[in-house]
Amino acid sequence: MNGDDTTARARTVRQEAHDGRIKRRFIKQSVGLLAASGLVAGRAKHADAVEPPDVPPSMKVPGAGMGEYGSPAKYESKVTRTLIRSQPGTTGSGASRTPLESLEGMITPSGLHFERHHGGVPDIDPDTHRLLIHGMVKRPLIFTVDALLRYPMISRIHFLECSGNSQVLYQPAPPNLTAGQTHGLVSCSEWTGVPLRLLLEEAGVDPSAQWILAEGADSAAMSRSVPMAKAMDDAILALFQNGERLRPENGYPVRLFLPGWEGNMSVKWLRRLKIVSAPIMTKDETSRYTDLQGDGKSLMFTYPMEVKSVITRPSHGMTLRGAGLHQISGIAWSGNGTIRKVEVSTDGGRTWTQAPLVAPVLPRALTRFRLPWKWDGTAAVLKSRATDDTGAVQPEREKFIAEHGNNAHLPLPRHPGLERGGERRGEACLRVISSAWRSRSSSVAARARA
Repeated sequence: MNGDDTTARARTVRQEAHDGRIKRRFIKQSVGLLAASGLVAGRAKHADAVEPPDVPPSMKVPGAGMGEYGSPAKYESKVTRTLIRSQPGTTGSGASRTPLESLEGMITPSGLHFERHHGGVPDIDPDTHRLLIHGMVKRPLIFTVDALLRYPMISRIHFLECSGNSQVLYQPAPPNLTAGQTHGLVSCSEWTGVPLRLLLEEAGVDPSAQWILAEGADSAAMSRSVPMAKAMDDAILALFQNGERLRPENGYPVRLFLPGWEGNMSVKWLRRLKIVSAPIMTKDETSRYTDLQGDGKSLMFTYPMEVKSVITRPSHGMTLRGAGLHQISGIAWSGNGTIRKVEVSTDGGRTWTQAPLVAPVLPRALTRFRLPWKWDGTAAVLKSRATDDTGAVQPEREKFIAEHGNNAHLPLPRHPGLERGGERRGEACLRVISSAWRSRSSSVAARARA
């Protein structure tokens, strides 16, 4: 074992020990607060003081039979995608958002994964669909979906976030919306598919080719230029989501998936990969998905999504049922790596407490954090602040807008993957459109139900 390995192992051991102390403190605080709040039932004085409950109707008759495909309980029918909006005159050019405030854990159900389409959801027959790899290669290749299913596959849990997520926060005042309506253009799934690197190696990529044009089979022909370094690193041709084949709205039968990068780079309904020497400058990376700055200039090719967190419970639109013990719950994520810590404030940012992270804590995935909170029934402002393993800290909304304006874009060092690939555009910067806020969804004026 070399010195670097020893140092890394020691750092991991220290981090695990630190996390263990936080979790033990969390459990101890939770038990104490439960007892103080009266939520833990006292020990019965006599055995005969405990009577069995009334027999419910569900115990008197047989239940329903089996079904071909499961669905949520009818009592959860209100948990749906939210703020569904299409462009005027269209039915499928727009977005729908994940109801973050209604979910727990790190995985988003496939049926609640956010949507963002530019030309609606195409109906594609997998038997006739083809994927072409051509351009600067030794052997142009055409793949059927069945052929792709025969290649070695990998599974990875990653978030996917639209580059415009949370943009409503950069208005003069935070919006009067739920957590999902504000931040719901982010979801997290297990993605399974073929490493793109395998297919590129089979095609024989020209060493001088530094970019790939990825094109979708929707009516908008979504097209983006992808650095070869990213394609050869962790890019996936995804065929499955959360264990089942992709849903049509998420790219069926095959999509490109680029972990940690802005969502539209993970081109859905993938039909063509053209190997090229320079970015193509398509309509989707010139007239769209460029970042206007306060000085009138625009940033191009801003890819990784920056460190971010949001409190989902309690959050705007919820009513706390009286003072006492409540659990603060939220999610944090970073396109540049792994969440290392999340701090929570219950007094508007005057003091902060580190919240335990819920395992597994994975790179470029949603990380759940939870913290017990004894609410005294008075107005309170809840805030969260995430830090990732690069040392990047989520800035606050007011400070961020004061420094960078309502466009909310900030040049940062290039992604290491671009540097490894010799990417020629030195001005490429990281996107931070959605990394800072103090919104109604993460700042709660808590109140008791009358």
